[in-house]
Amino acid sequence: MTDANVVRLNKVAPVHPPISPVGRLPVALTQVRDKAAAQLKQALQGLFDNADDSLFEMADRAVSNAEQNAFFEAMRDLRLKRKNIERGFLQKIFESFAVLNQYEIGKPPQLDAVSFEGLSLVQEDDLEEAVALDGMISKVLGRDSVALGHLTARLNALVSKKIEDKTNPLGPRELCAGFLDACRSLGVEIKVKLIIFKLFEKYVLADLDQLYAEVNQLLITAGVLPELQSAPPRRTPGRTAATRGSREAGAEAVMSGDAGSYSEEGMQEVFGVLQELLAQVRGSGMPARELPAGAVPISSNDLLRLLSHMQQRLPEQAGAVADENGLRDQLEQLLGRASAKSGKARVVGEVDEDVINLVSMLFEFILDDRTLPDSLKALIARLQIPMLKVAVLDKAFFSRGTHPARRLLNEIASAAMGWSGQDDEQRGSLYQRIEQVVQRLLNDFVDDPAIFSELLTEFTAFTGDERRRSDLLEQRTRDAEEGRAKSEMARQQVEQALNQRLLGKTLPEVVVRLLQEAWSKVLMLACLKHGAESAEWQAALATMDDLVWSVEPHEDAQARMRLLELVPGLLKALREGMASAAVDPFVTGEYFAQLEALHVQAFQRFKWSIPAPVQPIAEFAAESEAELQAVPAVERDETELAVEQALSALDLPELVEGEALAEPAAMVEVMEEIVLLAPGEVREQPEVQLVDDDEAFDQVDSLRVGSWVEFQEDEEHKLRCKLAAVIKPTGKFIFVNRTGMKVLEKTRTGLAVEFRRSAIRLLDDALLFDRALESVIGNLRRLKGA
Repeated sequence: MTDANVVRLNKVAPVHPPISPVGRLPVALTQVRDKAAAQLKQALQGLFDNADDSLFEMADRAVSNAEQNAFFEAMRDLRLKRKNIERGFLQKIFESFAVLNQYEIGKPPQLDAVSFEGLSLVQEDDLEEAVALDGMISKVLGRDSVALGHLTARLNALVSKKIEDKTNPLGPRELCAGFLDACRSLGVEIKVKLIIFKLFEKYVLADLDQLYAEVNQLLITAGVLPELQSAPPRRTPGRTAATRGSREAGAEAVMSGDAGSYSEEGMQEVFGVLQELLAQVRGSGMPARELPAGAVPISSNDLLRLLSHMQQRLPEQAGAVADENGLRDQLEQLLGRASAKSGKARVVGEVDEDVINLVSMLFEFILDDRTLPDSLKALIARLQIPMLKVAVLDKAFFSRGTHPARRLLNEIASAAMGWSGQDDEQRGSLYQRIEQVVQRLLNDFVDDPAIFSELLTEFTAFTGDERRRSDLLEQRTRDAEEGRAKSEMARQQVEQALNQRLLGKTLPEVVVRLLQEAWSKVLMLACLKHGAESAEWQAALATMDDLVWSVEPHEDAQARMRLLELVPGLLKALREGMASAAVDPFVTGEYFAQLEALHVQAFQRFKWSIPAPVQPIAEFAAESEAELQAVPAVERDETELAVEQALSALDLPELVEGEALAEPAAMVEVMEEIVLLAPGEVREQPEVQLVDDDEAFDQVDSLRVGSWVEFQEDEEHKLRCKLAAVIKPTGKFIFVNRTGMKVLEKTRTGLAVEFRRSAIRLLDDALLFDRALESVIGNLRRLKGA
């Protein structure tokens, strides 16, 4: 036996695994990886199990339909992509472990995970995303840095590749980066994405101390650096999986929409970031703080007392501190008095100084905001000191979206969106209510922020009642416009039917007027009640066709016979139709009198034109009887005989030979298209035509029902209104004011023309305080990069 057909196993080319032998992980590290993956998978499942409840809670508290729809869409998107996100996140973990024992030749160095420190000028969404992630990472590092450091040291003892805390596969940076990458496919707004990040922090990152303790113990058991001893993980009451899985816990964790929803440390986070930005721009983008020698900072309580003193004087000086300089000047005067009394220079403390700067910048944005009506800015400016006092008392003012003071300011701005200062009647409702809120705060707010919750409850009850009334009127407006659109479409159908039958014809004037002024109403009624495909509509058209035919000249006997048979039924159909359409009986009577004269005239013509029978001619003189001849009567067909009998039955006046017929009716030639107009309605002027791909149409198409816009009517007058409906059959855009009453209608082309001449602008309906805070952060970032 030869070995020619034997394939030796040791000669088969080896199949290389994805990880070369050099990169194989030690057994202990594989156990760490598997244990971590199992625990993180379970935590991630907890996130998704509670995401629906949390997003639903947010949708339930949404302030607009658009915001609510965004949350519902996010719930659907998250459910559809849950498995892919879980798989992608765990895959990242396995990949991070897989490369720990591999040498990477020729690969460029990896950039550090994104951090707030390393941000340059970026888009607002990217900025918010980076701030949120950096805050989550910082929180874990502040809480679990020792345990993470021990884990990093043990991993370095097992692998040849240098590992740091920020590159540790189980470190918060790598985990956040992995989750962010897995969520790239989510088509959600940044607001929703931040909520999902908060859920990741609550259900995944919050338990990392427990994970670090377990994997460190596993490595200690394996003999890896047993001398390093970490403190046991902190277990706070209520952190069990069951508690975290409840709907209330999930909703409470994200309702604030910020990093500080469940710890005092978190409450300070956003303010801390803002402080850090202020410190970085002070002396460059902002003036440096100059303190006199030996200056003594006043306490926050002393500052509150000074602000309360200014607040009490504010009603007498409406708008006196509407800007930063006015506030600072008054504060400096009061501090000067205090310094003179104590003999020491008194200044505001650094933290309180930062609060003053931030609140001043917030109100600078608010009072420059074009969305806020000018007529209300003076009122809202008087809230600056009360809001400043709240911020001094509670730094969560900057971080917690549900803070009563923030919500009250947002509610006032939202209610003022459609405010028109030209309407004195509205001054008795919304304006006075806002004025009452401002006055209550100035008079009663000392150091108890509970007043904001009380005023918020009262104000939302007021705006809720107003919103329900406006929604009801708005719905009635929509219903009326939809009915009007149906009438418009029916009117166009009737116009088309009339023009098809009359345009270019010469007819008796009375017939043209009857069809245009009276029968058009019958056609409208049939089209509206039964539709353009109905038997009733077709019957009304047939009656109109018969009437037109009946007044046209006809020479042949068959047409005459048809007319004789047609007229009685035609007159009956006309009379019944006009009665059903409630045409004035007096007008109907006049029409029928003139129609009768027309038909009688036609019948008389028929009678006069029918040939009479010719009798035999008298005998002529002739030589014989055979030469006599008789001329037979003129032959007439049966139709002419029937016409003669019918005419006889009509008992028409006899016409004597040579007598003139009645004077013919006035005739008109229909040269212009018939346009039906309601009483008082004028024909619309042709619109300016734009090319189909004009960019202005994109702006029109971006409008959504519920969007607020401002029209520049002339140099002095502006009109604020909300898009209430787009009537598809007519293409009309219907706008209403804040009470729900219609104030304007435009076509798509008409709106495009307004956009072209910059006479219309969209009003941003996002929450006022949130937009102000985003603007402040963006400005500080730009000053830092300048």
